[in-house]
Amino acid sequence: MSIFATGNPLDKLTKVVPVFLAINNDYAPYAAAAIHSLTEKCDKNRYYRVIILHDGLSLISRIRLRSLVTKNVALQFKKITNSLYLKAVIKYCAREKGAGDFFSSAVYYYRFFIPRLFPMYEKGVYIDSDTILLGDIGELFDTELAEDEVVAAMVDPKVTVIPEFRDYVDRAVGVPHDEYVNSGVMLMDLKKMRKMHYLSVMVDLIEKYNADLVAPDQDYLNIILQGKIKFLDPCWNTEPSDNLPKNTELVHFNLFNKPWRYTDVPCEDLFWNAAKGTGFYGDLKRQQEAFDEEKQKEDHEKVAALIKKAGKLSQVKSPLIKK
Repeated sequence: MSIFATGNPLDKLTKVVPVFLAINNDYAPYAAAAIHSLTEKCDKNRYYRVIILHDGLSLISRIRLRSLVTKNVALQFKKITNSLYLKAVIKYCAREKGAGDFFSSAVYYYRFFIPRLFPMYEKGVYIDSDTILLGDIGELFDTELAEDEVVAAMVDPKVTVIPEFRDYVDRAVGVPHDEYVNSGVMLMDLKKMRKMHYLSVMVDLIEKYNADLVAPDQDYLNIILQGKIKFLDPCWNTEPSDNLPKNTELVHFNLFNKPWRYTDVPCEDLFWNAAKGTGFYGDLKRQQEAFDEEKQKEDHEKVAALIKKAGKLSQVKSPLIKK
């Protein structure tokens, strides 16, 4: 062999592990911490491609995110541009709605554009930007799905412990609460989702019902794929706790107690240690300092309003949406 051979050493590695995140510019700092934790914990003998779905990122955000690239972790940006599907989602997000404005951004729906936009992949992993990896995401990618399973996700722990959410899911969504999953961490069989035209089915339901839901993107997922979901081990979507289970692979700062807003929250060290390896650390610290008592009060009021809304919607006699 010539000493000048230029073959890519990654060609000899196992197939690529595609990992998707969906963000806007405000979420770039949190995504950076998530990606840095991924690079620290991934298998150095595998090749990972982190694909960021976005609606427009500043140049400085893209530069800082690109600095996280390693020898076996590549980074790709994909701006979600106008289409009939996106226009329908944007229109739906802009409608008159109740207190559930936590999930009123079209960015929450970008994860469901993945099968259509990336036909080269048969499956992929999606993670929210408010996650920190403690284990190799490649192991989640390797999870086997049965023939009738389209995604793998974990039963949503907040639904099981908050009565208003539990009743809402049982009655308004029409899915048993112990089968309702969190869409923040998913293994997606993209080939099966393409075959069933998932995005088209979701948009059809959106346009047909224009329903005011608590967590619309997640609710639609559970409605459309009911009976076709593999339930993940909680280790892949663990809520912050002062006593994390030893087998925890991923911590998800879901809904409450974000470490970039509050101090003395469970697992904050995991987040800040990951954030230190990014160009956003100073910004995040300043963001935390600026989140004063008034903003904290507003945050608590939003959460309370969301729970109240779930309780109100749970009074319906039949599910709000029917497939």
